[in-house]
Amino acid sequence: MPRTTERSNWVSTRVDKTSDALTRAIAADLTSHVFAAREGKEVILADGSRAVEFISCSYLGLDTHPALVEAAVTTLRRVGVQFSSSRTRMRYEDLEALESLLGAIYGDRHATCFTAVGSVHLGVLPLLGSGVLPSYPIARNGAAFLIERTAHASLQVLRGVLEQIGTVDRFDCERPEELAARLAAVQEAGRTPIVLVDGVGSMGGLIDVRGLYGLCAAAGGYLYVDDAHGVSITGARGAGFAYEEFRGLPGGLPASVVLVGSLAKAFGGSNGGFVVLNSEEDSVQLRKFGNPLIFGGPIALPVVSACRVSAELHLDGTVARLQRDLWRNTELFDSRTGGALFNAGTRSPIRGAFFENEEDALLAAGRLRKAGIIVTPAFFPTVAKGSGLIRMAVSALHTAEQIELATNELGVGA
Repeated sequence: MPRTTERSNWVSTRVDKTSDALTRAIAADLTSHVFAAREGKEVILADGSRAVEFISCSYLGLDTHPALVEAAVTTLRRVGVQFSSSRTRMRYEDLEALESLLGAIYGDRHATCFTAVGSVHLGVLPLLGSGVLPSYPIARNGAAFLIERTAHASLQVLRGVLEQIGTVDRFDCERPEELAARLAAVQEAGRTPIVLVDGVGSMGGLIDVRGLYGLCAAAGGYLYVDDAHGVSITGARGAGFAYEEFRGLPGGLPASVVLVGSLAKAFGGSNGGFVVLNSEEDSVQLRKFGNPLIFGGPIALPVVSACRVSAELHLDGTVARLQRDLWRNTELFDSRTGGALFNAGTRSPIRGAFFENEEDALLAAGRLRKAGIIVTPAFFPTVAKGSGLIRMAVSALHTAEQIELATNELGVGA
């Protein structure tokens, strides 16, 4: 029942518009599962039953790779679970190695790691908008942040923070003329535009980052890309979707593009995010003034070591081989669903079936669950109010038999 408040806000609006579909999905054992162990893509649930999961965003299976596990265990025994201090006071040597390796993956740019992608945004964007980072000057009248409407919630929730730095507006990337008009208005106001987008959408498709870059560059602005779901899944060194999109440009990744990635998805680490900046001077300023780095704790030490090894596997060709397994599986998924799911035929590991109403989505999730397949059923605000989505994350570790079972029970397409 809607609550009466003197002043509505995005939280109250979201709560009031949300149905009980997710609650019903949990009650029906369709989501919010608890697992005790796993073997490949099969999980042993807390009640002892087994299921094949299409939930984890570890698209290459690196989170269970023996080399990452061994590195984490070795560090756990050597230095423990964590060292409770911000990195400005003391940090583990593997963090230095990890950031250096990330720099190599991203064309000798300068990487800085955080405990989460959301912390990257919170640390970088206020400094970027304030002109603190030397390679990214800001106009005298300040910055104007333009957030794409489907960008991840970790960006959307910062609107109040960013309003303390500059103006904030939203736009729809499917309407480039709308963005062009807003960029022109920002430029006329004597401000520097900073456009915030995803690379690979967590619930949607691939963003035209090259096209958006062209519009930003023409307006003297910056493009900030959260490519958390795109990292590792493409490129000879696993730099990911957004970076590879810019490789065809003269000079590769433009200086006016800020790339953000996740260590927790295809990269294989259990937490963490990173940003790629132009110069060492930018990184020095970020590490000196980025709030989450100064006042927050470190990434867990075993995870840092696991991520270091993952970075090595990116550079030695292992990740490229796993990519081939991933795309083989997405092609099988698409062929068995007749290309009817969103992202079909694209270099995204995410597939999904939209349903006009929540009931049909719940029924589809129920069929899959009965067959031993667990997926992510999603409802508003992830998708439009009243509709439903079955989201399936395809991995290099899925077997052909698992994909065939899942697509049979989904009942969509061929």
